[in-house]
Amino acid sequence: MVVESGPIHAGRHATLLTIRTPPVPARHRVQNTWMPLGPPPAGRRNEAPGQENRLDAIEVETGVDPRHVVIWLHGLGADGSDFVPIVPELGLADAQGRVPSIRFVFPNAPSMPVTVNGGYVMPAWYDILGTDLERREDEAGLRRSQQAITALVQAEHARGIAYERIVLAGFSQGCAISLLTGIRLPHRLAGIIGLSGYLPLAATTAAERHDANADTPIFLAHGRLDPVVPFTRGVASRDALIALGHRVSWHEYPIEHTVSIDEVRDIGGFLRGVCAG
Repeated sequence: MVVESGPIHAGRHATLLTIRTPPVPARHRVQNTWMPLGPPPAGRRNEAPGQENRLDAIEVETGVDPRHVVIWLHGLGADGSDFVPIVPELGLADAQGRVPSIRFVFPNAPSMPVTVNGGYVMPAWYDILGTDLERREDEAGLRRSQQAITALVQAEHARGIAYERIVLAGFSQGCAISLLTGIRLPHRLAGIIGLSGYLPLAATTAAERHDANADTPIFLAHGRLDPVVPFTRGVASRDALIALGHRVSWHEYPIEHTVSIDEVRDIGGFLRGVCAG
């Protein structure tokens, strides 16, 4: 996993690739998934005419005809490939060895200058304006990514997946966008997973959240030694969501800004629960 500390460059953009994990043979799907992202940030250089405002993604399917979808957002400086290796480590099989048929979608964030890293251009869901993540937020960038991920959820629904079978997940910046988007969606989701992140635009949450996801299960996890997104910020986000009546399952680990194997197993248990049936 990419740890969000200091300038990181990951300029590669993946096209949509479908990989099937064993025992289903691997195969590729020849198609691209593009999601609108809205106007580019000021000063951003377009990468290709007609493609600068779109997201692409990697897909991994655990079986044929997926019945559930997990949209998993990476952190600052990484790309969609960052969490692909985690899929076979989740332990999704039940007691009889049956693995639910899930499509994992790993979108790539656009590249943009990141203020806290001296304007260095890297994949990011929004700008980081300073080390105080609460007092100075890039609301315009957060809203753009919220719009893009909402469109991605809608696209999966258009492919035949019911909204209540879709999970939003994310690490760090990806966690922030998953929480921002998930609790505001007008359609109930299967669940929301937030790892090593925080609740953005917290002051607007109560007014903007939608009743459709008032009781959607939320898995939150944080490292007690996290030097990037302080553990106290994760706890505050947990408490804010609980105060609003959300169903939060809280997990903490003796780690820094990363993901541990125990955490991966706990995520797998959460997914087995919300993706059952």
